[in-house]
Amino acid sequence: MTWPTARDTATTIPQDIYDPLQQAWQIAWGGHSLATAPTDVWDANPFFPEQSTLAYSDSLLGYAPLGMIGSGAEAAVARYNLIYILLHALAFFGAYALTRQLGSRVPGALVAGVSFAYAPWRLAHGGHMNILSTGGIALALAMLARGHGFTLRDGYQPGRARPGWILGGWAVAAWQVTLGFGIGVPFGYALLAVALTMAVGWLRGHRPDQPRRVLICNLFGGALFGVATCVMALPYLQLAEAYPHARRSVADLAVFSPPLRGILTAPVESWLWGQTHQEIRATLAFPPEMALLPGFCLIGLALVGLSLSTWRPRTRLWLAGATALTGYLALGTQAWGQGEYGYVFLFQYLPGLDAIRTPGRLVVWVTLFLALLAAGAVTAICDHAQTHLKDRPTSNRVALKWLAALAPVLLVTVESLNLTPHPRVPETPAALRDVQGPVLVLPSDPMNDQAAMLWSTYGFPRIVNGVSSFSPRGQQEIRAVSTGFPSVESIAYLRMTGVKTVVVLRDRIPGTPWQRITSTSSAEFGVSRRDVGTASVFTL
Repeated sequence: MTWPTARDTATTIPQDIYDPLQQAWQIAWGGHSLATAPTDVWDANPFFPEQSTLAYSDSLLGYAPLGMIGSGAEAAVARYNLIYILLHALAFFGAYALTRQLGSRVPGALVAGVSFAYAPWRLAHGGHMNILSTGGIALALAMLARGHGFTLRDGYQPGRARPGWILGGWAVAAWQVTLGFGIGVPFGYALLAVALTMAVGWLRGHRPDQPRRVLICNLFGGALFGVATCVMALPYLQLAEAYPHARRSVADLAVFSPPLRGILTAPVESWLWGQTHQEIRATLAFPPEMALLPGFCLIGLALVGLSLSTWRPRTRLWLAGATALTGYLALGTQAWGQGEYGYVFLFQYLPGLDAIRTPGRLVVWVTLFLALLAAGAVTAICDHAQTHLKDRPTSNRVALKWLAALAPVLLVTVESLNLTPHPRVPETPAALRDVQGPVLVLPSDPMNDQAAMLWSTYGFPRIVNGVSSFSPRGQQEIRAVSTGFPSVESIAYLRMTGVKTVVVLRDRIPGTPWQRITSTSSAEFGVSRRDVGTASVFTL
């Protein structure tokens, strides 16, 4: 389902050579920091001389232990590709386990797993590992449901409670939060909503006789989740205080809020629908965040599940309502009333949501609820097939049962096939394999700095370069001054900020503000220069 990612893991990368390179660096930095200075993990090497720079985007710290395997840019890319494959597999397994625990047959769980892990909308986020990493959500819910002895068919069964699974579920939930708040914050509120629902039921007298260990494990597990969330949130809160201009606004929501038609629009990377939806996709202001198709087959099966399902009617209504609510919230300012009573309201008043400017990513929950409805439908179809085919000849009965079981799985699988591009990763310049930091790599702009971040995995020297959703004022000033390099003013300024080395990539500067650097003499300013391959290294 992710092919051809596995074909060439060391030199190609899914989607593009921008965000994936940055995220390959993030995982490598996490591993490097764990091995050398765990307490300084947030003070990453880019954006010199800024501090706590890992908090400039979702950190992916949950993958840091894997970052300890291998070193350098090629290892970082290979590691990224393997995690890219495995995170999809984890999402499949999590959704499969969840629906099986809730009472689905295997075919229904397979439909849910494929739909949740490989939904067409995910293909637009092939370069956003922090958004694709949702397997922990489904797996944590599956473990918590199993720990409480809960299914959608039978409700709570205290005799089936397994407290160890509860602790494991909370641990997985805490790990999920360490991957980033773009997905983690809504997940936290989803867990809170479940807990409040259970508490209300208990207060109303629906009090299943749960073992004391269940309560204790929930208290310890909930505390673990809360501590992990607070520890992860602290650097981001400090960042918001230091850089007020980095805060999101309702105007930012308006830029990224998808229209209703976006829910039925596939991204260009979809094998089945990409070309067909080209015209409607052109009407979207920002297709990567607005082409949110969960899958037509999934939607169709979910609609069937409203009338034919193994779930009870009340459960179906709850799932349908949850789907409609999360879909409404996902529209942001494009929803009825400009979202004033939807996502905009939550954005303004719920802590943490004010950091998320892309409401369309709530399609994760739309997909999960649709998958549960579809699993109920497929399970009911299999039950009916087994009942009504028992009088048929054995060969016909077996063939029809397999058809009823596998046809929905094949349909959602075909709809999830991808055309994701896999460009070659820029090779690390020889000059950057052993450079002395702090270093400024030129040209420095959002189109080049993500490659510089990846190349810095050789030794992790401090670099001025870096890309996030906002640019610190200090970085902007250094970029502006460096366009005059190697003038006396620019050299003095760079020395004052602490920069010791400037590496100019001569093959990348044509057409940029730095294109005159290689023809300018620097010897009279006390700066030495040496050429290494296609790069010029200036030592200040």
